[in-house]
Amino acid sequence: MDLKKHNGNNPFWMRPSIGRRVFFRHAASAVGGYYLLPSRPMETVAKAAPPLIGKAKQVIYVLMAGGPSQIDTFDLKEGAWLPASARPTSYGDVRWPQGWMPKLAGRLNDVAIVRTVRAWALVHMLCRTWVMIGRNPALSKSLIAPHIGSVVAMEFAGRDVNRMLPAFLHLNTTSGPGSGYLPPQYSPFYLSPGGTGMANTTHRDGQAKFNTRVELLKDLSSELRESAELGSEMQQAYAYQDEARRLTYNPAVDRIFTFDQAERNRYGNTGFGNACISARNILRAKAGTRFIQINTADWDQHDDIYTAGTNHIVRMTEFDNAMGELLGDLKNDGLLDETLIVCMGEFGRIPGNLNNTRGRDHHLQQAALFAGAGVTGGRILGSTNPAGDDIRDSGWARKRYVRFEDIEATIYSALGIDYTTVRRDDPIGRGFEYVPFSDRDLYGPVNELWG
Repeated sequence: MDLKKHNGNNPFWMRPSIGRRVFFRHAASAVGGYYLLPSRPMETVAKAAPPLIGKAKQVIYVLMAGGPSQIDTFDLKEGAWLPASARPTSYGDVRWPQGWMPKLAGRLNDVAIVRTVRAWALVHMLCRTWVMIGRNPALSKSLIAPHIGSVVAMEFAGRDVNRMLPAFLHLNTTSGPGSGYLPPQYSPFYLSPGGTGMANTTHRDGQAKFNTRVELLKDLSSELRESAELGSEMQQAYAYQDEARRLTYNPAVDRIFTFDQAERNRYGNTGFGNACISARNILRAKAGTRFIQINTADWDQHDDIYTAGTNHIVRMTEFDNAMGELLGDLKNDGLLDETLIVCMGEFGRIPGNLNNTRGRDHHLQQAALFAGAGVTGGRILGSTNPAGDDIRDSGWARKRYVRFEDIEATIYSALGIDYTTVRRDDPIGRGFEYVPFSDRDLYGPVNELWG
């Protein structure tokens, strides 16, 4: 099936002219083009593993929650609406808002921008979940689907003998998709770092009493732990307990999440900046973390998008300060070559003139930034039409929009994980595909990022 042809024109319920009431009534039942794809037997699975990039050892995934305006960031469009403060500047073939993101302007040789990403829907939480699990959350099979980071944590399990930190860290949020049907040790560990060490890793009665209680618990449970009849759920519970124990009263862990005000200031002195410093320190420590997600909000600017205060320009400044420094530090450390960085939102914003409240509403067209792990920098993949509301050139071999599932496949491939894997241990017995429709090759990595 030609997905671009199938989804090239927005269905009526996604058009801005239709009222919000109609939109939301249809969103739940008609979300996403592949919801309409015909069913297929799960027994038909490609057996040969595809070629994989395999250059990344870890991933930093930045979710720009709320949906950044692509025409003000990664796909700059100039018109009467654009404030002079943007200072559009050409860097080779890249037109960039140098006034808003000057640090990243100096790092464009290290990044690649994909301008032909297309969201499946325009509902925040649905699409936000979609990008994290790599499939339509409205489908029944998605109820067991793990976060992409949980799959990565499972795939790398056992490779880090001296692992100190959880394999999957989710920064600057307290909730999100978990490990799905996978064991709980692959769940995200939520943390909002502030530079004063890892929170909640001490006991109210002190370390001595805590250690005494831990040893007592070990003695009481030792026979059960060694029992051949110990069920998988109890095994998982003990593994989770042991992992938590490694984080408590651990000065090495505290050092990773401790940084001074000067460092905070260099990264912009924001929550996003603190998370980026922590991500850098985590990778420097080589403590066993393989997937770091950082949430940054709030890009949902329906009103006063260019007005001073809490607006899109503030978000871009925060993003630029932290991401510009992170890229520089990782490159200087030699860690950028082994770390894939992906930055994107759940959808984009309507291009052209502002709405009647001087903001931009939701739009399917969006763009994403990639860096590291051998990604060829200084490049733009794909192009949009002059209005910026649809693609002109897809920029990659599949000659269609880049979808969330394609980005999921790109992440797996970069890590050397076979994205066509179908596991047969799922509780509903229908097979869990790492990337949906693996048997039909409907989605795949954007290999053009590597030249």
